[in-house]
Amino acid sequence: MSSLSKVNFKILDIFGNNYLSWVLDAEVHLGASSLDKTITKDNKESQEDRSNALIFVRHHLDEALKSHYLRMKDPYTPWTKLKDRFDHQKTVILPRARYEWMHLRLQDFKSVSEYNSTLFQIVSRLKLCGETITDADLLEKTYSTFHASNILLQQKYCERQFRKYSELISCLLVTEQNNELLLKNYQSHPAGSIVAPVAP
Repeated sequence: MSSLSKVNFKILDIFGNNYLSWVLDAEVHLGASSLDKTITKDNKESQEDRSNALIFVRHHLDEALKSHYLRMKDPYTPWTKLKDRFDHQKTVILPRARYEWMHLRLQDFKSVSEYNSTLFQIVSRLKLCGETITDADLLEKTYSTFHASNILLQQKYCERQFRKYSELISCLLVTEQNNELLLKNYQSHPAGSIVAPVAP
């Protein structure tokens, strides 16, 4: 019971901006406590389980939302009311995430890490909206958005036939790091900057 009354993840804000991630977190935590059936229609769960689920859901709501659903006794009721109220977030988030995915290009980033971070933020939003993004999609997106000056490098990576995006990105990160080290070495000791000792 004490674990149900503490906040295990970010509460649902009053505007429902985090509803899609909130609902997934709530379902996972209720499932881990064997309370997931309490939020289904016509459930036959015990009063104790329904009360515990209701406590859990309420503890993860913004204060204004909590007071709005205060009189509801069955967790299924606020659960469906919240879904009716905020599930439209998919229709708001999905078009933007698709647009960002379509216009994401490796060549627009200063580093592979920045590209990788942005890519996963976009992919997370797409997945929250029910889209499926495979390793093949991630590989194709990355290969197809290399800078034109790196066409030979892009072909080299394609020939290696990576099956997982993580393998490609690891390789790109190592290459980028090695290139930075070579550049630093060159800048600290450019060719011809050290005078060779004269033989006696």
